[in-house]
Amino acid sequence: MKMNTAKNQTTVFTHEGAPAKNITPIQALRRSVMSCLLWEDSFYEDGVSIAKRIADLVHAVKDSQALADLAVEARSVMNLRHVPLMIVREMARDEVHKSVVAQTLQAVIQRADELTEFLAIYWKDGKQKLSAQVKKGLAAAFPKFSAYALAKYNRDDAPVKLRDVLFLCHAKPKDAEQATTWKQLVDGTLAAPDTWEVALSSGKDKKETWTRLIAEKKLGALALLRNLRNMQEAKVSKTVIRGALLAADVSKVLPFRFIAAARYAPDLEPELEAAMFKSISETRKLSGETVVLVDVSGSMDAPLSKKSDMTRMDAACGVAMVAREMCEHCTVFAFSESIASIPARRGFALRDAIVGSMPHSSTYLGQAVTLINQRVEYDRIIVITDQQSQSPVGGPKGKGYMINVSSEKHGIGYGPWTHIDGFSEGVIRYLIETDIDSAIKTV
Repeated sequence: MKMNTAKNQTTVFTHEGAPAKNITPIQALRRSVMSCLLWEDSFYEDGVSIAKRIADLVHAVKDSQALADLAVEARSVMNLRHVPLMIVREMARDEVHKSVVAQTLQAVIQRADELTEFLAIYWKDGKQKLSAQVKKGLAAAFPKFSAYALAKYNRDDAPVKLRDVLFLCHAKPKDAEQATTWKQLVDGTLAAPDTWEVALSSGKDKKETWTRLIAEKKLGALALLRNLRNMQEAKVSKTVIRGALLAADVSKVLPFRFIAAARYAPDLEPELEAAMFKSISETRKLSGETVVLVDVSGSMDAPLSKKSDMTRMDAACGVAMVAREMCEHCTVFAFSESIASIPARRGFALRDAIVGSMPHSSTYLGQAVTLINQRVEYDRIIVITDQQSQSPVGGPKGKGYMINVSSEKHGIGYGPWTHIDGFSEGVIRYLIETDIDSAIKTV
């Protein structure tokens, strides 16, 4: 039998029928992870299947550092919370990867409640002894958090409590003050934090409470965005709310969160736009002519999670709004069964124009790319899609970037395209660095 022959690969397809690309395990893991809200269904796949695929792919990847880097990137760049913890949990099962578990776990735990969330994931299939590397990682992560952070996420009614983590990992306090805090945590005497949840549950006047929390800078950016409607119902001064929005640190807020906030507080759209633009204002811009092509097919209307009214479309529009600001010259198109040129708008007006551009039907991405290649001169094209094209997709005429905002198993956008997964503003930052680096190399 001849051995020096090409290996046959199974032909794979998107859910709508276009030929997809056979990719490596680390590439497959990236496409399933970077747009994943863990255990949540997508339009085509259920959340349990996606989670199982992620777990299987962790064990299929043999490069431990690549896995560790992916988990940290998902948490630190894409601002995802649960899926990085799951990656580390699966690494802890694998003899090949266990040597980097501690350092990876320490890096991905960035909020105090992630200490307990990791243990809940670890024990999802039944309570078991923690590995030495897991104990080491938890022990290294625990001292990161102040008394306020621990008190904020100290839940006595939770199945896994912060003091459980402390007992199991035997973390060492960094100083006497922290030792006192931990003793209070164990004894149940840690002072209740002055959070908006605690303050509002005390029965005090809501208007006064919101106003005080804003003045004392005790509302995080995400809490501020999520509670705009509540503040308005409590008759908090519009001037106070506007000032809080403009002063908020929104660096870790995903772009679609601004769309959600504007849906409930449309009269604050100018301040919400300004806050979003501020978070990307110092980023270098892409020079030349850029085409942004946004998928508005029916599958993009699928919600991001069971409890959310936010959709993949919102995520795509959020990325498009950011991309529009980061390009020197930008032309935006939308596509489904046809293609539409979008007026030169920005911010929420751009979102409205994209969503209302045509009926949301099938995903004819191949035809859309072909038409743009025939009709438009550009230096680069950025496609934002769930990649479930019904038609084959050819290559770009210039540089091509395919941003995937869903977690389906197979997709297009490899080969001549630079493939990027996720719906954070971080994907555009990465695209800019990649684009500029490639330009430098060709000079």
